[in-house]
Amino acid sequence: MKKSLFAVAALSAIAGAAQAQSSVTVYGILDVGYVGYNTRVATGSTQSSQAVNKTTGNAFSSSGESTSRLGFKGTEDLGGGTSAFFTVEIGVTPNSAQNISTSGTSNRQTFAGLKKNGIGQFALGTQYTVVHNAVAATDPGQANNIAGNVIYPAITEGVGGTENSTGAAYTVRTNNQLSVNSDTFAGFQVNGMLVANNKNQNETITVSGTTTTSTGGLNNQNGWGLGVNYTFQKFYATVNYQALTSKQSTQTVNTAGTTLATWLPAGAPATGYAGGASAPGTNVQDNQFYVAATYDFGILKAYAQYITRKVSAQQDNTYYLKRSGEQIGVRSFITPTIEAWASGGLGRYQGYGANTANLTAWQIGSNYWLSKRTNLYAIYGMTGTSNASFPTAVNGAAVNTNINPASTNISNYAVGIRHTF
Repeated sequence: MKKSLFAVAALSAIAGAAQAQSSVTVYGILDVGYVGYNTRVATGSTQSSQAVNKTTGNAFSSSGESTSRLGFKGTEDLGGGTSAFFTVEIGVTPNSAQNISTSGTSNRQTFAGLKKNGIGQFALGTQYTVVHNAVAATDPGQANNIAGNVIYPAITEGVGGTENSTGAAYTVRTNNQLSVNSDTFAGFQVNGMLVANNKNQNETITVSGTTTTSTGGLNNQNGWGLGVNYTFQKFYATVNYQALTSKQSTQTVNTAGTTLATWLPAGAPATGYAGGASAPGTNVQDNQFYVAATYDFGILKAYAQYITRKVSAQQDNTYYLKRSGEQIGVRSFITPTIEAWASGGLGRYQGYGANTANLTAWQIGSNYWLSKRTNLYAIYGMTGTSNASFPTAVNGAAVNTNINPASTNISNYAVGIRHTF
């Protein structure tokens, strides 16, 4: 009996020691509310067939201010200033029949890594890119999901064209990523990432008339990124660059067609890394640059941001789509419980065939904090995209397709409640 008691006590002590050295935290965000929108979208593939579609809508929806999520993260002390850590984070949809999101953002983050105090850390898995981490730290609207932001364009409800996609301005996250983050030294911190997903198989090519199809072959998704942050008292600045490549073996190019869709390399420049995350483009080189600065004046915090992205076809880099945007904003606590922000930005699309489209956006918002974890919010934003120009011919082939985003004007608003845990 005594031996049994001693054994139970010893096992309890071992379990207690193990528990003291590691910890797991459940966390998340639930954001629900009322979202409305008004859109005017010019559609049609030719100059003579342009039409304007008007759409209005409203819904009890979710994720207006922050994307709802559920996460688990943990750390284990390995001794000597070294620790292991992990994160598993998935998207949730409180207003859907399925509360676990089945979209491409369902796996928001999943990674594991090691950290050494005084040096830095590394992690492997699905993670945010260096640009997105920088945007999250320097955006006056804190990367919410309401229209009116040229740096982080997004919309919770409604149809606003490709401009209102979280993947329009930059890649938010990638699979198969190694991230490396240094500690801060003399105000500087360096962040890097490496993406590798190479799949090579024997390729079979079948030619039937003018149609070429292939199976197997090359399907490589690679990339890298580097960022530097600098903090000095109330001033913060960040500079980031990331380049993502997608290479496949064969793509059919038909130069005899009369529309853009028939002679362009399939899927390339306009697609890019669509959806802002895991879905790469087809045979593209995707280069993205972001620089921003903030200064805390005490009564308010000022923001300045600039982003540019150029997606080029691997087969011919003269086929490209380039997007740039600049934005300024302020954020402040008007009272100890009422927080407000405002931002405005301009941008531009440029593409092959001398196509251009101008962007304008502005947003205002406010939080009423009921506690440190719960707040009510109200956000209103507007985004506009001008008509793109129409080239008459490229490489001798007639072109009557508008390859840039359709002319769009969208107003988007949301009121809701957000709880973090």
